[in-house]
Parts: sequence; structure tokens; C-alpha cells
Amino acid sequence: MHATEGDQLVQHGRVVGQHDKIAEIVEVMGAEGTPPYRVRFQDGHEAVCSPGPDSEIRHPKPLGSL
Repeated sequence: MHATEGDQLVQHGRVVGQHDKIAEIVEVMGAEGTPPYRVRFQDGHEAVCSPGPDSEIRHPKPLGSL
């Protein structure tokens, strides 16, 4: 898993009815984009996490791309 500041960390719900948690990566603390990451959730809460297999990194699309 590799990320840069500004990417989104998506933690998928583990049970039926549980929503995904989406956070913005505000700091990459590992070497070469690897975890741990400091993230800010949509409610403003910040945390340091090392994402598990139920997570994915979403990279922002460049301007002008579809």
C-alpha cells in the first residue's frame, strides 16, 4: 500500500449495513509512501493508522481527466 498526502483512505465496512469510513491522508509517516498514515476523517477527527486488508487508497484524478 502506497499513498501520498491528499489521497483518500477508504476503510470498508466489515458487516452488512456498516458504511465505509473515508479519511484524507494528511501525513505519510512511513518510508516511500508506506503506512502508518495520519488521517483526518470527515467529522474532523484525526488518527494515526496502519490500514488493513479491508482498506484501499484512492488517488485524486488529475484535472481534466475523465
